[in-house]
Amino acid sequence: MSAEKIIAAAASPAGSTSATRLISLPAEVLEQSCKRVGIASLVFASLWAFGLLMVNVVGRFVDAAVLTPGMDPWPMPGNLIAATGLVLSIGMVFVAGWLHTRPNLLLDVGLGFEVVTAFLIGLLHMWVPPSEFTGVSWIAVVILVYPTIAPNTPGKIFTASLLAASMGPLALGVAVLRGADVSLAPLQATWLFVPNYLCAALAVVPVHIIRGLGRQVRRARDLGSYKLGDSLGKGGMGEVYHAEHRLLARPAAIKLIRPEILGASTTEAAHVVVERFKREAQAAAMLRSPHTIELYDFGVAEDGAFYYVMELLDGADFEKLVKRFGPVPPERTIHLVRQACLSLAEAHSRGLIHRDIKPSNIHTTRMGLTLDFVKVLDFGLVKADQSREQTMLTAPHMTTGTPAYMAPELAMGEPDIDGRVDLYALGCVFYWLLTGQLVFDAENPVKMMHRHISDTPEAPSLRTELDVPRELDELVLACLAKRPDNRPSSAEEVVRLLDAVRVPEPWTEERARRWWDTHLPEARPCPQCDKGELAPALTSA
Repeated sequence: MSAEKIIAAAASPAGSTSATRLISLPAEVLEQSCKRVGIASLVFASLWAFGLLMVNVVGRFVDAAVLTPGMDPWPMPGNLIAATGLVLSIGMVFVAGWLHTRPNLLLDVGLGFEVVTAFLIGLLHMWVPPSEFTGVSWIAVVILVYPTIAPNTPGKIFTASLLAASMGPLALGVAVLRGADVSLAPLQATWLFVPNYLCAALAVVPVHIIRGLGRQVRRARDLGSYKLGDSLGKGGMGEVYHAEHRLLARPAAIKLIRPEILGASTTEAAHVVVERFKREAQAAAMLRSPHTIELYDFGVAEDGAFYYVMELLDGADFEKLVKRFGPVPPERTIHLVRQACLSLAEAHSRGLIHRDIKPSNIHTTRMGLTLDFVKVLDFGLVKADQSREQTMLTAPHMTTGTPAYMAPELAMGEPDIDGRVDLYALGCVFYWLLTGQLVFDAENPVKMMHRHISDTPEAPSLRTELDVPRELDELVLACLAKRPDNRPSSAEEVVRLLDAVRVPEPWTEERARRWWDTHLPEARPCPQCDKGELAPALTSA
């Protein structure tokens, strides 16, 4: 099945649920759940059989004083409890085979088996309650061993472990109801049960380790022709890894949708995230501008993780550029934003609106011998224009976009939007580059959107020490007009207006080379991430 068909199937509501389930546990755990639960059941059956053997056979040849109270010869209670555990464990082996086609249910039933086993051990231990602390209960062994053999999700493991740890106090309560003599002091009773609860807290540790290792192995093996390397960082949509083509040795960046996002609280939310990830890959694949991030491949791994492979960029995004080096001179700002306009112009000509233009989504990079080459990426919120309404995707109960860069009509949720929302956001990017400040400051996203809807921005020249040309001031404010009709009509018009701005000294290749040699001689950040600091350069093979 092709990657596109797999993605289409996984993006359906049913496929979304499946993807969420698969991400919750490594595929290997689900595929081998029948074997894993069966192995755990055989281990416990062996322990029960060993206990019966020691008491009823070996115990007959040793001093009776060494026998644990309550472990009386057959058919007294100790043997009855152990026999029940043995039968239950053997029965669980058959249940594992019966539920082999329903791995998630089988793993959940297995947790119930763990709790019942802990209760039987508690009954055995508390049939004749000890008068003092006698060491750690075998319940602790069950709590630690079972999740290691048959892992489940961390939340379920923790819940089952807490219930299993509580079987000791419950068994003591049963002993009290039976009228058994209980002479344990409160402190001694506490020390008797505390180790079980400590083990319950520790039980999730091996689960996290197993999930992480399983995911790494699966990704390294199944992401097409690419071998994953180190993690480059995390963004709003996914995690990005350095990668290399197995045959061509071509460096690349692979973006994977984050498991914790797919493990959203509702199926609807997970479905939206999958659709957005697929949309980002499909939109990027349609665009051919050299200033749009190049997509090499996309698909789905066997563990349900969506991924796409894109070019690996040197340099810094506009957000990091300003935060680290300060406001950008007008002539360089014109050079950078002009290239971003060329990317948007192609997207708008194809009826695609980005809807999340912001400094962290536009990058200046090295491209061969060319420096300050701009790339626009992250088309995860891309939307078709009104002639292609069926491709619109909006997250449930959410306004898509970034509030600090959101056009008024987008903030108000107006349905009839076009490429001019991107031009408004581009005006905010202009503002950030020239001043190092947002157009508006606000305490929270709602107030930020309200300011974009109602407040009039100051000219960039009033908020920076740079000498901003009057024409550039006017262009930025035109892009930030509240009404779309008062903004430039297209990205191509913005390019023409930029070309008409007169600056004392143009930004040349020589100036760019001097800047890069001084400030970023060997730096490679994670340009495909919303977040990520500059890191040492990765050498191509």
